[in-house]
Amino acid sequence: MADSTPAPPNRSRLEALWQSDLALHERLLWAVLVPAAGAYRVALAARALWWRRMKRRARPLVVSVGNLTLGGNAKTPFTLFLASRLRMRGFKVAIVSRGWGRTPSAERAILVSDDERLLAGTDEAGDEAVMMAKSFGGPIAVARRRLDGIELVEQRLGPLDAVVLDDGFQHVRLGRDVDLLLINAERGVGNGWLLPAGPMREPLGAARRADAVIAIDTGRAGVAAEGASDAIPGSIAEHPRLLRASLRPRALVSPAAAAGRWIEVPLSLMGRRVVAVSGLADAGGFYRMLREMEADLVGVLEYPDHHMYTAADWHSIVAAGRGGAMFVTTEKDLVKLERFPFERDSLYALRLEVVMDLDDETRLVEMIVAKRARARAAVSANPDPRAKEVFGENGR
Repeated sequence: MADSTPAPPNRSRLEALWQSDLALHERLLWAVLVPAAGAYRVALAARALWWRRMKRRARPLVVSVGNLTLGGNAKTPFTLFLASRLRMRGFKVAIVSRGWGRTPSAERAILVSDDERLLAGTDEAGDEAVMMAKSFGGPIAVARRRLDGIELVEQRLGPLDAVVLDDGFQHVRLGRDVDLLLINAERGVGNGWLLPAGPMREPLGAARRADAVIAIDTGRAGVAAEGASDAIPGSIAEHPRLLRASLRPRALVSPAAAAGRWIEVPLSLMGRRVVAVSGLADAGGFYRMLREMEADLVGVLEYPDHHMYTAADWHSIVAAGRGGAMFVTTEKDLVKLERFPFERDSLYALRLEVVMDLDDETRLVEMIVAKRARARAAVSANPDPRAKEVFGENGR
């Protein structure tokens, strides 16, 4: 079948400057950003020094999932994957997120869902938190200070065994037991420069904080192959606990008649006329997956990351699908699009899942379980009840 996929929209001019193969005029533009990157490095160092002295401890085991670069590293799907695996091991687990995309007037800590119900919408909690609540069977909270979110969950639902922090690698104000660093196996770290001269949120040396590095193939089906780490810098590729995973489509989901519920339907896009709608930091992997499923992409509508869709956006999307096309978006976007009156059975989201080699998954989970066992042993061995607040979380 001939590939009729329209060319995806161009990446932003700033992102284009983060590549290593720049033309002369692009290098001149990039050079203007270098002083700002230096100032950013100084601010990061000062912030890290401050929070090393002031960081707070939480009582449950705290596992941070994060990255060194902007977007496109599958943090949220991996957070769901890890939290689900820990639940399978008998842990009482909560997910705590920053709540990107929520309104500035939202409360500082919100319980998005308990074990059964969705308790907040995208305005209050942000799109990613609500999306996770549609998939995860445990509690989810959002808070700018993650410790506030952890305390809120425990106040409402009782003590936790573990908390998974979504996008928590830079949240150094809270002590963590396990730091997991995700890296896109295909894109690596771009040109390796700090913002705004490059995509790096921290210098490469910050990878030394990681207890494990997970190289994620975000585009191809199947578990990442040995060659998938070619784009990963040597200093990270040599990490003693480098694990591999891939992100692949699992199903399509569609809003159900019952408010707040989604239903899974089989992946069947071959030959179907599809309009792709996304609001992602990097939508390249999303388009690639649709092409691999042989969807007939008749339109591509791309919006900024965490975009809050309006009625005007809805009209544009519907117009692009005239003639019977179905609309396929991401789960993060579906939580904001499902409120609009699309025709029945026309709006779907591509549900993704993280897949790890069994050996790597076992190594990862066993590392976390061992950390929890050591934390419990430390609390039992220390007769001072005040130590529970420190050792219950830190366990080191």
